[in-house]
Amino acid sequence: MKGRPLSIAAGLALIVSAAPLRAHHAFVAVFDLSKQRDFKGTVTQIEWLNPHAHFFLDIVDPSGKTARWEFELGSPNALMQHGWTRYTLKKGDMITVTGDLARDGSNFAHARSVILAGGARVCDYDRFNDTAWSCSPK
Repeated sequence: MKGRPLSIAAGLALIVSAAPLRAHHAFVAVFDLSKQRDFKGTVTQIEWLNPHAHFFLDIVDPSGKTARWEFELGSPNALMQHGWTRYTLKKGDMITVTGDLARDGSNFAHARSVILAGGARVCDYDRFNDTAWSCSPK
C-alpha cells in the first residue's frame, strides 16, 4: 500500500513535466509555406527563449497605419548554428524579413530570413532555404 501513493506521485510528475511538449507545434500546422511575404519594419521586442525565439516588428503601411507583427524563429541553439547571437537583432533596428504567414491569418509569421540594416542576411533554417539565398556563413 505504501508504494501506491509513490506511484501516483511519480505518474503526476511525469504528466506535469510533459505538458511543455504539448505546447510545441508542427511547423506546417501553423505556417503556410505557399504564402510568403516580405516585411520591412522596426524591431520592438526580442524574446531569445526556447523552444523558439521570437521578435516583433512595427510595420507602417502606405496609409501611415502601424501594425505589430510577431515572427518566430528556431531555437536559440539552432539559430547560433546559423550565425545568430542574442544580439543579432536589437530594439530599434530597421530590418527586412521574408516570412511564411500563419495559416490563421493573424499578424504572425515564421521568419525565413532577415536582412539587417547593413545588408547582411541571416537565415533561420537551411531546410527552408535553397542555395540561392546567400545567407551569412555559419
